[in-house]
Amino acid sequence: MSPEAAGAVAAVDPRDFRRSLGLYATGVAVVTTTAPGGGNVGLTINSFASVSLDPPLILWSLAKTSPRLGLFATAEHFAVNILAKAQEDICTRFARPGEDRFAGLDTAPGIGGVPLIPDCLAHLECAREQVIEGGDHLILIGRVLRHRRTDGQDALVFCNGVFTGIPTEKH
Repeated sequence: MSPEAAGAVAAVDPRDFRRSLGLYATGVAVVTTTAPGGGNVGLTINSFASVSLDPPLILWSLAKTSPRLGLFATAEHFAVNILAKAQEDICTRFARPGEDRFAGLDTAPGIGGVPLIPDCLAHLECAREQVIEGGDHLILIGRVLRHRRTDGQDALVFCNGVFTGIPTEKH
């Protein structure tokens, strides 16, 4: 009898698991907040989902190994900047380590002073609602206090290691 037939479950190979997850197309966003000393902090995510419409809640997750983990886990406010296809350069800028990601970027202040990235499809300005342990990540739940949307641009999408765009206009 095979181990699977006997009820045993084979170990999941992390690299193979990651490749399987990569087949799920996701939108791309940059989450921003401010550091206690007043500096801007931001990073690219694709781990974003809606949780509830009433109250309006969203979630995203951050690896426990991230050097920005403490800043986001304790931040009172953060913003989710949903990127347009034309903002692939913003996505890669905020995914890279060790550089001033905000250099030359004309942001606007949001609730709690969090930076809002210009020309995004949408901004979701949030108050930290809850932080939950989830394996090697923290899951951050935010209550949406204010949101703005811009119509007429394609959304930036990531799937199987490739960026693409999809129309946001209904036909």
